[in-house]
Amino acid sequence: MTETVGSTATPESGNSAGGEDLSRRDRKRARKAGDPESKGGRKRDKGPNIFKRTALFYRQIITELRKVVWPSRSDLTSYTTVVIVFVVVIMAIVYGLDTGFVKLAQLVFG
Repeated sequence: MTETVGSTATPESGNSAGGEDLSRRDRKRARKAGDPESKGGRKRDKGPNIFKRTALFYRQIITELRKVVWPSRSDLTSYTTVVIVFVVVIMAIVYGLDTGFVKLAQLVFG
């Protein structure tokens, strides 16, 4: 077996590489007390009000849509043609199989 380089210690194992380690019980107490040094216990600060967050969301959407490479009219026409032809071919295959199974069922069951 090969050994990995670096520390694989976790805080639960008691071998943390950086500083003091809190036991599970101490961490629960710190969270209940609302200690800012602990993980959890405090609600996340939401930042600006709902209107500013909504406006930021829509600005980000517009920014991302500007990055999109839109197809040209000829590309769009060719893509649409390929899709329609593919659907027609699949419909023909399903129709053929369905008709064949109906004839087979009529032969078997009379």
